[in-house]
Amino acid sequence: MPAEHVFHRSTGAPPPLAVRGDGIHLIDANGRRYIDACGGAAVSCLGHGHPEVVAAISEQAANLEYVHTGFFTSAAAEELAAVVAEMSPGTLDRVWYTSSGSEAIEAALKLARQYHLERGETGRRHVIARRLSYHGNTLGALSAGGSAWRRAPYEPLLIDVALVDPCFEYRFAEPGESAEAYGARAADALEREILRLGPETVIGFVAETVVGATAGAVPPVPGYLKHIREICDRHGALLILDEVMCGSGRTGTFLACEQDGVVPDIVTLGKGLGAGYQPIGAVVCTRDIYEAVARGSGALKHGQTYNAHPIGCAAALAVQRVIRSEALLDRAERGGKRLNSLLSDRFDGHSHVGDIRGRGLLQAIELVADRSTKAPFDPALALHQRAKSDAFDRGLLIYPGGGTVDGCLGDHILLAPPYNVTDQELEMIVDLLGDTVDAVLPS
Repeated sequence: MPAEHVFHRSTGAPPPLAVRGDGIHLIDANGRRYIDACGGAAVSCLGHGHPEVVAAISEQAANLEYVHTGFFTSAAAEELAAVVAEMSPGTLDRVWYTSSGSEAIEAALKLARQYHLERGETGRRHVIARRLSYHGNTLGALSAGGSAWRRAPYEPLLIDVALVDPCFEYRFAEPGESAEAYGARAADALEREILRLGPETVIGFVAETVVGATAGAVPPVPGYLKHIREICDRHGALLILDEVMCGSGRTGTFLACEQDGVVPDIVTLGKGLGAGYQPIGAVVCTRDIYEAVARGSGALKHGQTYNAHPIGCAAALAVQRVIRSEALLDRAERGGKRLNSLLSDRFDGHSHVGDIRGRGLLQAIELVADRSTKAPFDPALALHQRAKSDAFDRGLLIYPGGGTVDGCLGDHILLAPPYNVTDQELEMIVDLLGDTVDAVLPS
């Protein structure tokens, strides 16, 4: 098969040709099977080839493949929105569809700005986000992200977003500091930045509930998000939680923030919403935000060709129905505990594994040169990439990352298996990962 016309991520040798998926496995053109322990980028939450989702896509394509939302809605879009609203906490009950997580962040930022405009607060123009976060690769989403190496080539094109330190206990808590005390201190960084900018100028605060790709499955410490919610309320800023990776059931609840007792004003979804069967993302906002637009201009000043694509919505609707019918939220919670236990059994005490962390089926290990000092490896070693290559050769797909500590230093390995993963599959994943870690780390 000719392979010279696709612009791949790397301009070196093209990647192997995948031809089929079967549960937790992907199969290449040579018939080799790979255990998909990361769902690509935490996407394939049902594994591959689920018959109910495949059937739903086929039926929708046969009946109605596309309509523009300026003319029509579709049954799939309406039904999926009802399911999302029912599953979401508080008054998060209005859904705007996109085709990706990056687009969802773009739409969320615009909606947040428009909300303040509709209420006459035209001076609100600043967005605050966190370092060591990832919100997407479009320019607005990249601006809100705190991944230094992703931002660097495009800095002159980015909008001005204020960045504060993340809630990252392993890296930022002081020795002897309790999790709760650290959480309060980490939240205070947001308030200081709001006061520095001027509360009347701040649109909102954007944060991943559980930080995914950039820092490796970093959950908030107890109380942190409640402090953040109080600070946003005190200053009239919107709380925008990015759950593109950690939402849609990945952590054992539909939204990860449910476990923190916090309801955001806006939340973004993607990845596990459609499980990779079709590209889809979503912005879910509260009734208050929707009604501010409805009472004001009456329309969100934003839109794209493939908003609420019928096949994408039908696929995501089928995915969410499978998650319900197969009780996969409970399985994701139990599977996450089992995975964390297996990782702890295998890596606790390992001289080059500094931290094991995560929530639900979003788990990671951080690799360090010295466990006692938490010193990272020299980035020139590119250990996370070497780990990916070694694991691939063993038939294991992992999602590694670099720049874990400060955007340049640090390595981690992220795991995000499907919600229906079995205990036996989890054991195989950790066994193979252990072999990889032992192979790539210097003795």
